[in-house]
Amino acid sequence: MGDNRTVLQPAWQQVLSLPVIVAALGYFVDIYDLVLFSIVRVPSLKGLGLSGQELIDQGVFLLNMQMIGMLIGGVIWGVLGDRKGRLRIMFGSIFLYSAANLANGMVTSVEAYAVLRLVAGIGLAGELGAGITLVSEVLHKNIRGYGTMIVATVGVSGAILANIVAKSFDWRTAFFIGGGLGFLLLVMRIGTVESGLFRGMEGSRVSRGNFLSLFTSRDRFGRFLHSTLIGLPSWFVVGVLITFSPEFAKVLKVQGTVSAGNAVMYCYLGLVAGDLASGLLSQLLKSRKKVVLLFLLLTVAAVTGYFAATGVSSATFYLICSLLGFGIGYWAIFVTVAAEQFGTNLRATVATAVPNFVRGMTVPITMLFQLARKQLGIETGALSVGLLCLAIALFSLSRLQETFHKDLDYFEEFI
Repeated sequence: MGDNRTVLQPAWQQVLSLPVIVAALGYFVDIYDLVLFSIVRVPSLKGLGLSGQELIDQGVFLLNMQMIGMLIGGVIWGVLGDRKGRLRIMFGSIFLYSAANLANGMVTSVEAYAVLRLVAGIGLAGELGAGITLVSEVLHKNIRGYGTMIVATVGVSGAILANIVAKSFDWRTAFFIGGGLGFLLLVMRIGTVESGLFRGMEGSRVSRGNFLSLFTSRDRFGRFLHSTLIGLPSWFVVGVLITFSPEFAKVLKVQGTVSAGNAVMYCYLGLVAGDLASGLLSQLLKSRKKVVLLFLLLTVAAVTGYFAATGVSSATFYLICSLLGFGIGYWAIFVTVAAEQFGTNLRATVATAVPNFVRGMTVPITMLFQLARKQLGIETGALSVGLLCLAIALFSLSRLQETFHKDLDYFEEFI
């Protein structure tokens, strides 16, 4: 199979190549748009005439519509990524979510809001998986961890910009800016090259992007399932603890005002540091699994600290949000693990589906949280759901093989 990686370039030039930069900036805009709703949830719903308990109930509904869209998009874009190419899918997804977010700035009803969050979710589903797959395939196995580290570190910084924009402009303008950034990014695609591994596959008769094949083999299904479940704590943290941080802050009697926007910003500041640290550690330790285990244990500690923060200042509460972000800062490593588990003809399908299945799990996670909250109270209910997510992730990690040294130049064989 062909490969556009070269040993003539210094490692740092390969890591900072155009495909890596474009994938990183694409993820930056992706994260901006992904977390923007969590930041503007309250002001946008108030702007549409909602108040009180409706801010939580309709907020959960709209978040779930976005995540359902990502679940659907994760399958569609992933299959197309293996059939049509990583670059086409990356840019197609950017176009769709950018258009949806421009339209989102003009909504006048919750119903229209919900439809556009669904469409935006479908668009948001494609960028990360295609970007990580492209970067993993264009870089040598000894340095690909650095490439995915850059994608994640630059990408999650988009949440910080989202908070700054949301504070500086009204919620409608914030959506317009996100859409504009996406269209601006599309101009940068000029000169970006497709993965050599994908190009080498184009002339073969091998089956590509066969999503159903994940369910026809116990081995493939196991790899897919466990690759997905190790990311579960990330969206418990973001979808529950951070999104509804103002409500938790009231129950915990935090001194001072806590806003979802600031909680998101501090969480993603922690994520930037976490993704940088996890990427470097995976290269130094030459292991993905050891790093994921370490960060899952850090997440356990941070979640414990979150619920023990009774009566603390808002500054201390935001610090804990940063520690939560750092703990779940294994996101790029998690997606890289999924990509490395599968052959070239199924890699984009898995690398795109896995993070979006995790994001889609926000729906049952928030539904379980709502149920547990009514039965056990908001603190105990959320803690119970969080511990369940962490226990599942730790078990799934134990079922996966180490992939750091794995050569990606092979096909999945379907019988």
